[in-house]
Amino acid sequence: MAEPSRYSAFPAAFTIAFAIAYAIAVDRNLALFTYHPAIGEWGLGVQAPMDGPAMYWYGWLATAGLTALFTGLAACLVPHRAPRFLNHWVWVVPVGALLFFAWLLRGFFFR
Repeated sequence: MAEPSRYSAFPAAFTIAFAIAYAIAVDRNLALFTYHPAIGEWGLGVQAPMDGPAMYWYGWLATAGLTALFTGLAACLVPHRAPRFLNHWVWVVPVGALLFFAWLLRGFFFR
């Protein structure tokens, strides 16, 4: 069997880190930027709504994406045993994040 490359840890680490970072970003409202669709403007960080609703979703995705990118790159520096360990969590963590979102949005389901 061929020895895994050091970059084989990246996809698993990225997947796990993105699910966790996105859940935290949504829960704590940690958006890198805010979009105001009514006036077509972007702003850095979390901003209050201006002339209509503010969209934080793009900022949450950016926050989670950058966090996952750096986590995935850091996982490439770990010895070769990491990919096998991470592969066991690739499905567990995102399913856990989905359950977390179901709990977070329970008010919309049970009114």
